[in-house]
Amino acid sequence: MPDPVESLRLKLVSQVRGVFHDASKGQTPTPPSDDALFARDTPIRQVHADIVGMMTGGVRALLLQMLHPHALQGVLDHSDFRADMHGRLQRTARFIAVTTFGHRDDALAAIARVNRIHVAVGGTLPDGTPYAATNPRTLAWVHVTEAQSFLAGYLRHVRPSMPGDEQDEYYRQFAVIARMLGADPVPETRAEADRIFRELRHDLKASTEAREVAQLVLSQRPTGTPAAVQTMLTADAVAMLPDWARQMLRLQRPRLAALPARAATWGMGRTLRWAFGQN
Repeated sequence: MPDPVESLRLKLVSQVRGVFHDASKGQTPTPPSDDALFARDTPIRQVHADIVGMMTGGVRALLLQMLHPHALQGVLDHSDFRADMHGRLQRTARFIAVTTFGHRDDALAAIARVNRIHVAVGGTLPDGTPYAATNPRTLAWVHVTEAQSFLAGYLRHVRPSMPGDEQDEYYRQFAVIARMLGADPVPETRAEADRIFRELRHDLKASTEAREVAQLVLSQRPTGTPAAVQTMLTADAVAMLPDWARQMLRLQRPRLAALPARAATWGMGRTLRWAFGQN
């Protein structure tokens, strides 16, 4: 007789993998490699292994990125995100997985592929200012928002007591990928990340388009994700935003729902870590 607990575990694993991998295209999870860019059990592999922290942090990062006029225009001009938000999520998740856990040859190939794509992404802003996806400063904003957000999600949901030196090591490790993608400046410590974040904040601009994309990000539900789960994840991501970013995007800070959302995402994270054998 099948073990009901094991059946539940396998079902959860299958559902989660279905969100991030398109089986119809032959996509499968990235097998962890001992020849990856980063050693096993190091901070970047710990942080990027947690599904809930990465999902809430990923939404937070994307909302912040859409406040950068150059990053936003690149999405508007060169992406089919409105029709393929789930595909965009899958591609981003696979890039993070391959560059963090995959064999270094696969990681380097993935980075080279993104760099080739970026060369073709460019144009002009509505005011006539040129933009390019290869701009080191724009790439720096994309990177620092991801690094801060992924780490914030991990600290919030998994390991609030993570030592400061391990947090700094996370930034140093993630910087390896950022530099190969052409970002500059790139932080290697928490202090540097805070400084660069404050500096690049001056490049941001509130706009109708940014608010439109933000609403789309928060309202879209990836295939296979229950509506209640999506609501919890997005509420938690919005709660993690700085006050000024919520104001620029005209988002309300979750109040009455904030504590239940955090408790629910914490419980969901524990369940998923059990299912994937991470507890």
